[in-house]
Amino acid sequence: MRVRRILAGLRLSLWLALLALILTQSTASARDPLEQIRRFTRAAEFDFGSWTIDAGLRKLGAAGLRAASYLTESDRSAIVIEYVRLVSRGEELERLLVETYANPALADPAAEAAPLRGELAELRARQAELQPLVEEAIEGQVAAVLAEIGLGGGGMPVPPVSFHFTRLPLALIVSPREVIRQDANIQLEADLDLDARVRLERRVEGSLGVSALVVPVGGIGTYPTMVQESESLSWVTEVVAHEWTHNYLTLRPLGLGYEASPELRTMNETAASLVGSAVGRRVLERFYPDLVPPASTPGGSAGEAAAAEPAAFDFRAAMHETRVRVDALLAEGHVAEAEGYMESRRQFFWENGYPLRRLNQAYFAFYGAYADIPGGAAGEDPVGAAVRELWSRSPSPADFLRRISWMNEFEDLRRALDEE
Repeated sequence: MRVRRILAGLRLSLWLALLALILTQSTASARDPLEQIRRFTRAAEFDFGSWTIDAGLRKLGAAGLRAASYLTESDRSAIVIEYVRLVSRGEELERLLVETYANPALADPAAEAAPLRGELAELRARQAELQPLVEEAIEGQVAAVLAEIGLGGGGMPVPPVSFHFTRLPLALIVSPREVIRQDANIQLEADLDLDARVRLERRVEGSLGVSALVVPVGGIGTYPTMVQESESLSWVTEVVAHEWTHNYLTLRPLGLGYEASPELRTMNETAASLVGSAVGRRVLERFYPDLVPPASTPGGSAGEAAAAEPAAFDFRAAMHETRVRVDALLAEGHVAEAEGYMESRRQFFWENGYPLRRLNQAYFAFYGAYADIPGGAAGEDPVGAAVRELWSRSPSPADFLRRISWMNEFEDLRRALDEE
């Protein structure tokens, strides 16, 4: 047992070093064209180096202990469920604290809030105690499913599944105004407040004549990967598998070419979304059967199940319509008209219960790359549809991922579909 723990630690150390090197080189190569933008972001950029060292040391320590391996499968699942419930209760307590201090009827809100703060402190301490166990348990469950579907050599996925719950950086997305295209994605400090985000967007747009938007993200494919805590275990397992897929692709041509073109970025994100959705659902089916959400409609993903029921407002259809119209206006050179139309549509979404802070070219440049479900922010972009077509023709998720991972450009995908 001691030898196995040592080997596990050494193996994780190797992958940490290898992927950190690849990811660092990828980031460095993209910096030069972004210098104009980074004049505005340097002071607020996220420190990936410090985070990776800290998270890597935590994971190496956990790999040496392998505490979750001494628990039964049912006990591991029970601990994960407890952790998710703690996250949910923590979010509820945070809301209650805000409401307590905002309540004008309370003479002493601090005294009223004291029990809530006490409960929240105890809850956070319990979360910190459970977090390494929960991460190890979910890593093992995702790895087991990856091995089941043929993505684990000798029972171990390559690279090993490794993630860390953390507050995620925000991302500054920059697109030209004349066309929807992601020219920059710069990670910013997680605690950047809303006023600072708005000021940054205005400075970048005003100085460079571009479209900018600061967006939240749910996961980042560092190594270990970064995953936001959530009260939805379905969402967590999907994101862990999604970000592992990015780690897998990083060691192959498709992932190495992520920044080379908008088409390759969409291929990467759509492939990771499809695999993440499929693997995440299988994790729930095997380890948490009571939490499995309703089956998604054909051609969709885990998050699309709600679309099967009649709804007063179809967000994806409305966003698809918006993107198609914006693309047409920009293609005709009507930039100001397109921007006015996007603002009117933002107000339309607001009136229908979707409070988008901004809707601009940068919004579509970011969200349009996640094309695992038809429609939405991707508009009529053929890349997502082609990836979904390859997915539907593939005998298994493993076969799909192996094929697409060795593609160097969108034409490779077109040819693969034409040859079948």
